[in-house]
Amino acid sequence: MTNICSTNLTESRDFYIKLFDFNVDYDSEWFVHLISKDKKLELGIIDQNTELIPQEFQSYPKGFYITFVVQDVDKIFETALSEKLDVISEPSDTFYGQRRLLLKDPNGVLIDISSPIQN
Repeated sequence: MTNICSTNLTESRDFYIKLFDFNVDYDSEWFVHLISKDKKLELGIIDQNTELIPQEFQSYPKGFYITFVVQDVDKIFETALSEKLDVISEPSDTFYGQRRLLLKDPNGVLIDISSPIQN
């Protein structure tokens, strides 16, 4: 399970629910637990100002990104546009055989959404 620190749990929760196949498993004022409908993927969103996060880590993330592999990147892109989400790079085919979309989540995390290119 990956946890993302957030200053706005509701906005972050809604971002991931709109784009991916997540259900809310737990929702509180300090933590949200999302789980995919097939129960194979979990994502936590935690209030970055909670005492559970050491103060030196209560800032915007740098030096990492999260990748979600999906069936259809272009469908996710359509959702991102309709929801007016922060698109960093529109879907494009890569040299390594993936179709890739980059978004920025409400917490400043770079989200790489990829699909294998069908030959």
